[in-house]
Parts: sequence; C-alpha cells; structure tokens
Amino acid sequence: MIFLIEYDRRRGELVTFKRFADDDRKLAVGERLQLELDLNRRGVEHEVVILEALSEAAVRRTHRRYFETLAELVEPA
Repeated sequence: MIFLIEYDRRRGELVTFKRFADDDRKLAVGERLQLELDLNRRGVEHEVVILEALSEAAVRRTHRRYFETLAELVEPA
C-alpha cells in the first residue's frame, strides 16, 4: 500500500492521511505534488510524504511520530 501523509510539525498533528493501492502510484504522487503546491501557495509549512508499507499497521509502527503525541512516544512500552 501507498500512504500520503501531511503533517503539521509545529502542532504535532496529522492533517491528511490517504491510502492508495500499489498500482495507484501515479495518482498518489500527483496528489502529493498538488498538495505541496497548494501549501506552498498559501505559505503553509507542513511536511508532506509518501510512504510504502504492507499495511497501515506497519506504517503506524515504523512512523509513530505522525500518529502519536510526544507523551505517547516517550512513555515506556
């Protein structure tokens, strides 16, 4: 699966989270580009990334900072 993530670093908040099938790579890349252009035009400084993983659970495990608060990230497992 392919995941498009927009993240507000200053606020530590996930803004956009979209899923795409593996064969929709062009669509995902196109949406990422449009999102980045729009954010740039509006002067909004958000992080925009595309990630690939076998599942959403895998992305949530490997990229926890997009989905958890700072307190959750530092608390012992």
